[in-house]
Amino acid sequence: MIHPTAVVEPGASVGDGARLWHFVHVRSGAVVGPGTQLGKSVYVDEGAVIGANCRIQNFVSVYAHVTLEDDVFVGPAAVFTNDRWPRAGNQRWVPVPTRVCRGASIGANATVVAGVTVGRWAMIGAGAVVTRDVQPYRLVVGVPARSVGWVCRCGQGVAARIDDHCPHSGAV
Repeated sequence: MIHPTAVVEPGASVGDGARLWHFVHVRSGAVVGPGTQLGKSVYVDEGAVIGANCRIQNFVSVYAHVTLEDDVFVGPAAVFTNDRWPRAGNQRWVPVPTRVCRGASIGANATVVAGVTVGRWAMIGAGAVVTRDVQPYRLVVGVPARSVGWVCRCGQGVAARIDDHCPHSGAV
């Protein structure tokens, strides 16, 4: 389903079953995986990659060289940067890759700074500013983001890191 107000440029790839809502813009060269949902006013830049079954909430911009693997959740108005030293008119600009690994969740209004990797099934709290890599299953909050614990695959807090087995849902 692609809403009539959405813009999908020629050369963009949108997978089967993806849902693009009001005023979404997907640039040429961008990839949106199957089953992914893009909320109102989401922008997906040339060279950005969004995996399968992701859910990107309203007003999120996924810029060039940002990769969201499968099953990633991004809350409303979260921000990804792709330049460590931004300046208008910078002729030597080199985008810095950012990766959000499978199953991770990014809270509303969080900022993920260029060059960061967010590990599998990690959770970023609302409003956090992520300036360094986040381990798989880690829960981080604050400015700058700091670890406050661990989460399982279903997102509930756990006492210690649990790899690929959720004590709550039994998922592996």
